[in-house]
Amino acid sequence: METVVVHERFQAIDWARRKGVGLLTVGVLALAASFLSEHYGGPQLLYALLFGMALNYLSETPATREGIDLASTTVLRAGVAMLGARITLAQVASTGWRTAALVVFAVASTILFGAWLGRRLQGSTAVGVLAGGAVAICGVSAALALASVLPKDERVQRFTLLSVVGITVLSTLCMVVYPMLVVSLGVDAQTAGIFLGATIHDVAQVVGAGYMVSSQTGDTATLVKLLRVALLLPVVAIVSMCFRLQAVEGRGIMATVPWFLLVFAGLVVIGSADILPAVVVTGLSHASRWCLVAAIAALGTKTSIQKLSQLGWRPVALLVANTLFLAGVVGGGLWMLGISAR
Repeated sequence: METVVVHERFQAIDWARRKGVGLLTVGVLALAASFLSEHYGGPQLLYALLFGMALNYLSETPATREGIDLASTTVLRAGVAMLGARITLAQVASTGWRTAALVVFAVASTILFGAWLGRRLQGSTAVGVLAGGAVAICGVSAALALASVLPKDERVQRFTLLSVVGITVLSTLCMVVYPMLVVSLGVDAQTAGIFLGATIHDVAQVVGAGYMVSSQTGDTATLVKLLRVALLLPVVAIVSMCFRLQAVEGRGIMATVPWFLLVFAGLVVIGSADILPAVVVTGLSHASRWCLVAAIAALGTKTSIQKLSQLGWRPVALLVANTLFLAGVVGGGLWMLGISAR
């Protein structure tokens, strides 16, 4: 018995030795990114990415390689799983069925459009799905979640990193332009909130854009955005199964739902039942953010600016085209359905 205990201790020490340095490294990068964001402004995830890219040699250094790999996979998935603590079924239901139907249609059509365009511009359906999903659902978080279940291909990895920069820029641009657009068109506060919540990429920019217009617009935009975030679970599950079934070439092997999506769904259900104390929900939300920041830093170390620049104009065009497509679908849907009355 003592021999088994000693062996397990040695295994734990060996695991910590192999993984610990890399995990500590990305943790320091996450802290640095958070410090800059809190004290000087700017997007936390973008800082983490840039710090990681500046130290890209660490992903090939034996002392840090395994820890960085762990951060870019397991830590990433844990961060996505804990996103479920931010969403309840009541929040989703409060948006109304017509709004929900429009959002679901807009998300699905944007992902399909992204897959089609990605195949033509990049020669990769996976890259197109990543672009469409990131734009359609919740920006960087969706890009990371989708990247974790897509085929491990160099183009997908590079595009994931580019999408962090591209989506941050596009989301900020939309936060400035879209409120001016809805005000100039003279739409009511509710319709404006639906449009902003259904089209802007990241949650923070949705909130900022909505409350630039009015309190009612901000509240509506936030709820609609939460509905989009809630679609992360089914979308990632479907994408995962589709690509896994494709990978086994129709040999009848069932694709399984990744564990982190099951945790995501469980947290949504538990949160909807109002079982968890508010402090726990807040803690899970913060932990999710930290995991995603650390994962982005780890992913940043796996590429270089030189390699990223080799992607050319096509990935940028892919993100911009998906953004414009989503805005067109949502705007057209609002005009056709007269959804302001819900």
